[in-house]
Amino acid sequence: QVQLVESGGGLVEPGGSLGLSCVASGRIFTITNMAWHRQAPGKERELVAIITRGGGANYADSVQGRFTISIDHAKSTTTVYLQMNSLKPEDTALYYCNALSLGSYTWGQGTQVTVSS
Repeated sequence: QVQLVESGGGLVEPGGSLGLSCVASGRIFTITNMAWHRQAPGKERELVAIITRGGGANYADSVQGRFTISIDHAKSTTTVYLQMNSLKPEDTALYYCNALSLGSYTWGQGTQVTVSS
């Protein structure tokens, strides 16, 4: 199976930057793609960005041009990053990483991002 551990959330002022990391371990060779989702209070969870093993990426319209997703393959781990620039208060949410492996999704525990002055 695949295990995910996220890190990097926090409080940042509008216009600032923040980076998130998600480390996948276990049967990482079975991972097809990884993604970041977010859920704000009172709203449904939404896809923020997705990346394939080979590095092909797609973004939600709301973050296009501000966020960058990347992936790094090591011997025993695969790490996906989300670099968030020009952050807005509406980016405030609990951010989750997930991985698609053998037709099933594994989710991380979530990391809080708060954009506020």
